[in-house]
Amino acid sequence: MDPAKKSTLVRYRVMAYVVGVGLLVLVLVGVPLQYAAGKPAVVQVVGPVHGFLYIVYLVTVADLARRFRLGLGKVIALAAAGFVPFLAFVVERWMTRRIAGQGVEVGGATPSSGGR
Repeated sequence: MDPAKKSTLVRYRVMAYVVGVGLLVLVLVGVPLQYAAGKPAVVQVVGPVHGFLYIVYLVTVADLARRFRLGLGKVIALAAAGFVPFLAFVVERWMTRRIAGQGVEVGGATPSSGGR
């Protein structure tokens, strides 16, 4: 197993969860507070942070796409996952399983070891 590929996957997974959680906080907490309660503080803080982290996420997606030779459709799905609520978690799991199918160790298990 190539350590560079494994570290690329770990970086992508971390960024997918960070961006996914940030987006959920923004959409499920910040937006309702802004429009229902007139309190824009959460949106004013989390919005720009999520925007910056989304750019970092896109860089990790580009690295993942380069190292694993992903097609355009997969790259588009990965990019969309950062701005559609809940999609980051679904796409992260899908991509991790696809990469595990290529024989890269994911979470201590490979497809040949029977554990996932």
